[in-house]
Amino acid sequence: MAMPTAAELEAARERLLPDVLPGPDDPALRVLFCGINPGLVSAATGHHFARPGNRFWPVLHDSGFTPRLLRPDEQGELPGWGLGITNMAARPTARADELSDAELLEGGEVLRALVERLRPSWLAVVGMGAYRTAFADRGALVGAQEPALGATRIWVLPNPSGLNAHWSRATLTEEFARLRAAAF
Repeated sequence: MAMPTAAELEAARERLLPDVLPGPDDPALRVLFCGINPGLVSAATGHHFARPGNRFWPVLHDSGFTPRLLRPDEQGELPGWGLGITNMAARPTARADELSDAELLEGGEVLRALVERLRPSWLAVVGMGAYRTAFADRGALVGAQEPALGATRIWVLPNPSGLNAHWSRATLTEEFARLRAAAF
């Protein structure tokens, strides 16, 4: 995948990135992954977790969610495995810390409505800080959360961004695998 130009990245600030959700012929949604918000590369390309160095796709495969390593432009295959992707906040930014708490709180409300409509078995929030803000749970840690959203259980995962150096690919894989074991 060719990297977008500086002008394309700047223009991406005005784009919305569609969710990856199941269609009528797909299996039931087992896990809905929720990123913090689209990065500029993702918004420019139209593909979630598209920035080189983001470890989402390798970790998704390494943890057993997908039978092979997908490229971001193959995100449309996820619903066939009972997986989907959305974001907490819709506004694309270069860094997640450009979002305000108000945007995350509003995004949390939109996310709750989406979960109520789709009823996935698990909501996997990929980013502990975003979860803590959007769900007003400052003490949340990685792993299963209480309470659930109706019948949907919540799991918080570390952010797989290459900027999150506290988590290696191996430790990210372990956490994603814990969720997979609970979900499947």
